[in-house]
Amino acid sequence: MSIRKSIFAISLSVGLFAMLGGSCLRAADNEKDEDRIKNAGQVLNEILNVPDDIPQNLLDKADCIVIFPSVLKAAFGVGGSYGRGVMTCRQGENFNGKWGAPTMMALEGGSFGFQIGGQATDFVLLVMNPRGAKGILTSKVKLGADASAAAGPKGRDASAETDVTARAEILSYSRSRGAFAGISLEGSTIRPDNGANEKIYGHKVDAKDVVLSGTTPTPPAAQQLIATLDTKTPQHKS
Repeated sequence: MSIRKSIFAISLSVGLFAMLGGSCLRAADNEKDEDRIKNAGQVLNEILNVPDDIPQNLLDKADCIVIFPSVLKAAFGVGGSYGRGVMTCRQGENFNGKWGAPTMMALEGGSFGFQIGGQATDFVLLVMNPRGAKGILTSKVKLGADASAAAGPKGRDASAETDVTARAEILSYSRSRGAFAGISLEGSTIRPDNGANEKIYGHKVDAKDVVLSGTTPTPPAAQQLIATLDTKTPQHKS
């Protein structure tokens, strides 16, 4: 075999290896995002099946819900690290329809990172009005600055009419080591993860389009998430 043919064969092999390697990496990334959606659905199902966790009257008033499963404290000690999760909203211009397809989201840590201990922590955020929802869907939002936020009250009979809950656009909760409580996430930021959306939906799509268009089909990985919400809070109650 001539030197030229040998070089061509080596180049072809390298090219094929790179293509196959890239395909495997993309498949692995897509699987991670699908698992993240599934985990979010499992977390929410477990939390909503405990009556004394999130008050039903607040859940029914929420326009959107954001879930970040298994966020580790260590991730917040390194610049640029963040937790990943999903956000789903009620469909319709006034967020009063059925729950729609989820968008992938990213949570970047603030000072609360040192409060949640060494165990993995699940976060659930209730977005209580259209302004808060549209803000999160279109850009990076800093809680406590760009959007008012508060630790959510818990318990079956907790009132949604307290000064804190009445003013807050976002109510936040955490679950760690089996303990569930409201937690302040002020100083942290939430932003759309549109790169993950592309992997989940197979094409470039913005978070706002996923949630507000009403035409995005719910991916199979989100079936438990949406089914849980349709069961636990089927109707919006303003």
